[in-house]
Amino acid sequence: MSQKLLIVDKLYETSPLECNLNANEDDLVQRIRRDLVDSYDEELELELEDCRLEQLTQDSGGDTPGHYQASRRQYFRELFRMQAELVKLQDWVVKTGHKVVILFEGRDAAGKGGVIKRITQRLNPRVCRVAALPAPNDREKTQWYFQRYVSHLPGAGEIVLFDRSWYNRAGVERVMGFCSDEEYEEFFRSVPEFERMLVRSGIQLIKYWFSISDEEQHLRFLGRIHDPLKQWKLSPMDLESRRRWEEYTKAKEVMLERTHTPDAPWWVVQAVDKKKARLNCIHHLLGQIPYGEIEHPAIVLPPRERNEDYVRHPVPQEILVPDIY
Repeated sequence: MSQKLLIVDKLYETSPLECNLNANEDDLVQRIRRDLVDSYDEELELELEDCRLEQLTQDSGGDTPGHYQASRRQYFRELFRMQAELVKLQDWVVKTGHKVVILFEGRDAAGKGGVIKRITQRLNPRVCRVAALPAPNDREKTQWYFQRYVSHLPGAGEIVLFDRSWYNRAGVERVMGFCSDEEYEEFFRSVPEFERMLVRSGIQLIKYWFSISDEEQHLRFLGRIHDPLKQWKLSPMDLESRRRWEEYTKAKEVMLERTHTPDAPWWVVQAVDKKKARLNCIHHLLGQIPYGEIEHPAIVLPPRERNEDYVRHPVPQEILVPDIY
């Protein structure tokens, strides 16, 4: 934690001059301090058991207000409860052969990756997988625009989460000038029919837009700049998108207006509070799929076979990983 607090101290020295927010300096530092604590929470969630929940909230630091401890306790309780439901949903999808595609769109640092991580955290990666495509290569640029996304669509009994999707054309490509006006308009003519084809083929399509404020994105970018573990998340494109905030807003408004259809409606997640956004999104997702609990036969471990002529050979010392810890 000491390294994290040193980062906060550095941010305290620079951020008041860089950030034109309607909040005093102490509030700003406290928010970023909590964000850094949350980043530790994200790693702890992978190993945390329900019985350790109270211990976690007690170890959050003496300067953490009581109401914040309570909110963290509630967050973990609800997260674990809904992750258990996601496991049931996964079993139902496999049993019924259901096919699900979930799109996650939003500005940089809006929290898309965080909710994707919480959804997939306890699921089978062979059933629930993430598609996060890089920028198209030279060959893909000559293909039908949707072609490179089609290969990632699910088969029976699969869930695919797109961390950004074909809506790149309506967002970053439009704002950064990576597509022509003709390609942009063709996208809007094609995407409703493309999505109707997916739905008619038996794929359930769910689309989420994560919405954050100008001030919140600025704050999160500052946090990434001053956190060595998160600096990799900032690309030159992210910084340019920050400068073009209003252009992205206009592009988002056009996108929602022209692609919100009965077959594939948009759902907007208020994401200024990251933890609330995760819980609200997962809760909503669970309500969109008509899953039920699948009965499983009791699991019984078979007895291990033992052969009298088997002798286990010792592991050579030179290939053992040293016991440093």
